[in-house]
Amino acid sequence: GKSGSWPAPRRFGAHGTPGCGYGLWLLRNHAARVKPMGWWTCPRVPHLQRCCGVMQGGMMRSFEEILAIAAERKGGADKVLAGVMPFKTADELASSPDDRWLAMMARGIFQAGISWTVVEAKWPGIEEAFAGFDVGRLSMMDDGWLDALLADTRVIRSGPKIAAIRDNAAFIRRVNEAEGGFARKVADWPAGDFAGLLDWLTTNGSRLGGNTGAYMLRQMGKEGYLLSKDVVARLVAEGVIGGPPTSRKAMAAVQAAFDRWRTESGQSLNTISRVLAQSIG
Repeated sequence: GKSGSWPAPRRFGAHGTPGCGYGLWLLRNHAARVKPMGWWTCPRVPHLQRCCGVMQGGMMRSFEEILAIAAERKGGADKVLAGVMPFKTADELASSPDDRWLAMMARGIFQAGISWTVVEAKWPGIEEAFAGFDVGRLSMMDDGWLDALLADTRVIRSGPKIAAIRDNAAFIRRVNEAEGGFARKVADWPAGDFAGLLDWLTTNGSRLGGNTGAYMLRQMGKEGYLLSKDVVARLVAEGVIGGPPTSRKAMAAVQAAFDRWRTESGQSLNTISRVLAQSIG
């Protein structure tokens, strides 16, 4: 077509939904590029609505409708749901030791921007170099220990990342001393305010923003959602947000959408997150 134009809308799938790789690519990449804005203010959004089956007026599909989209794409609902990660009860989560919380924070911090396989290969040495992620010891890390870690080939030698692990050890220690335990506080945080938990981690921790905090929580066994590119694309397709949710207002809209799907379906945030992702990717 003409320069700057978009291809004509296509009809995809039995549900008026994106069943074509092209349409999914278009939506997913637009969702990753566009800055947060009102959904209806972006000049390219009307085409994406038509192309990917979004209802005019911002009406969201039900959870069952989105599950049907994912099942059609993946060959059945059982295949979609098979990959849902289980989560722990509040008491189970509260019993998780502090060193494992810090270790999982460190994994996410080290993995940011580099190959996860590199971090996995180095992990035994990282555990050893960081004293098993003992919160008390690491919260008191002095410049000499930090400099030694920067010269230690067992670890990812990034000064800001190593400093963030020290700062997060101090964060966990502060919560333990002032609020009765870091693990207990996270365990008791309601699923209906998961966005608030992510904001708390971002505000009070170090380098726990983006998906780093959510990844840590998922791996530790906390019920929640991961805002992957595919999940964001589905949220965009449903008119919940206009792009990656980088503001508190956008995250409130995300939480409200998950709360609605959770209430109507009785499913966990983990399951809903999985279904949304599988409806796109």
